[in-house]
Amino acid sequence: MKKVSVGVDIGGTNTAIGIVDEAGKVIAKGGIETPSHGDIEKYMDDLTAAIRNLVSSAGEILTVLGIGVGAPNGNYYNGTIEYAPNLSFQGIIPFVELLKKRFPELDIIALTNDANAATIGEMIYGGAKGMKNFVMYTLGTGVGSGIVVNGDLVYGHDGFAGECGHTTLIPDGRTCGCGAKGHLEAYCSAPGMKRTAFELMARYNATDSLLANKSFNELDSKMIFDAAEAGDKIALEVFEITGKYLGQGLADTVHHLSPEAIFLFGGPTAAGDYIFKPTKESMEAHLLPIFTDKIKILPSELDSGDAAIVGASALVYKEMEK
Repeated sequence: MKKVSVGVDIGGTNTAIGIVDEAGKVIAKGGIETPSHGDIEKYMDDLTAAIRNLVSSAGEILTVLGIGVGAPNGNYYNGTIEYAPNLSFQGIIPFVELLKKRFPELDIIALTNDANAATIGEMIYGGAKGMKNFVMYTLGTGVGSGIVVNGDLVYGHDGFAGECGHTTLIPDGRTCGCGAKGHLEAYCSAPGMKRTAFELMARYNATDSLLANKSFNELDSKMIFDAAEAGDKIALEVFEITGKYLGQGLADTVHHLSPEAIFLFGGPTAAGDYIFKPTKESMEAHLLPIFTDKIKILPSELDSGDAAIVGASALVYKEMEK
């Protein structure tokens, strides 16, 4: 019988489910809609049915070791989802407790936020195997992060540590998605890159840019990358500016934690050297001499398509180490 864990990634629109073996291979995956109705009991029943159906239809006899869940505002200590702004479930949801009622046969059901789940996935399955001190930044709609010190994820006293994306980069700068001003996320997320592109086009009156005819809702980081590949000056400067800001933020992280490496994950990192080169240069420029040329900036080795469920499933294997 093959030993597996179940990974669940709860997003604002969809909930992805995957069965993952001990090597990190996804052997089956599915999902359900994350509902807008706000009825948590109905959602838990639907999720339970989907998990059981996926396991039974996997085509082989499986031993399920546990379920790991990645969720916005997921609190590892309490097993709760707390005031998640993009979910219809209001207040504090005792998610692990509700799931344990439906899977009494499982000893391990654990939950954390999505960036922490990706970080544990990197540690169990990816490039951070064997590392005891590293940080992972997830660049996407926002900027998430997970911190590993002495081989353990840092949760803080309340379960919410590791919000590096909400460090203040520029006092009284852009409004972040959280409502505060000048946070790293407002500049280095995919929407932040888009805002930078429009600021540059306005500054230079760049009507000849390949990005000039794109609407604000239409433009994304992939389009900026494609334009950079074609030599577009605005797109190239977007990556330079994003890298400059990201490197500045990573330097702060190094000063706080002195990690062996910082991993970058998410859509913008697919741009390769366009983002990694200016980020590395900026980080080194902002570091104390004692840290110079010591800290690696590495791309995540998790498959981008399955990283969320693989990361969530890794929670189970991490719990088994205790």
